[in-house]
Amino acid sequence: MTFELAVFDMAGTTVHDPDLVVQALGDALAAAGCTPSVTELRALMGYTKPAAIRSVLAAHDLGAEAAQVARVHEDFVQRMLACYRSHDDVRPMAGAEETFAWLRHRGIKVALNTAFSEDIAECLIARFGWRQRGLIDAAISADRVAQGRPAPDMIRALMAQCGVSESARVIKVGDTEVDIREGRAAACGQVIAVTTGAYTRAQLLAHQPDAVLDSLQELPGLLVRLGQPSAA
Repeated sequence: MTFELAVFDMAGTTVHDPDLVVQALGDALAAAGCTPSVTELRALMGYTKPAAIRSVLAAHDLGAEAAQVARVHEDFVQRMLACYRSHDDVRPMAGAEETFAWLRHRGIKVALNTAFSEDIAECLIARFGWRQRGLIDAAISADRVAQGRPAPDMIRALMAQCGVSESARVIKVGDTEVDIREGRAAACGQVIAVTTGAYTRAQLLAHQPDAVLDSLQELPGLLVRLGQPSAA
């Protein structure tokens, strides 16, 4: 199988994030009178943030009506933008940019998808200059589709943008169980998990991805073993 598109998650997969998402989400919820554990919050990584907020508020018997969820989400967004614009530890994940270049050199388009809202995603893309440097072909965020993960909407939208008609020619790469479920829902040809984010290898294996990698630097070797041509 020759792949035509690789869809990567952002925080924890292609973006090094030292638990800033968990911290910002926890702080935004705390400001609303809700104090979930770090374990609770990590279990929700990869899900759209309004859905995660709604789930946590409801689990703590607090008001989860739309207006309250929107208020907490806006607080979260502002905290994330402040972190992602300037935090020294926010950087491309090791091997991400080299892997993007390797894929594109072989005719495989590179796309990003994320449970963040578009403003947070674009903040990171601009900071790293990924569009200007020709490292990615497309990006989409959960607020631009009808349903976020685990629904396949984001992957299908990226396929349409990139002119890819067969989901079997798509690779999905992410660091959470819901990334794996999204890839399966979209019937991607390869659903690959990485241990660089919220989940351990054992936790990821429980959701049966096609492969679990410890670094994006391992992806080219895996694709060569799967028969991907060495060059375009």
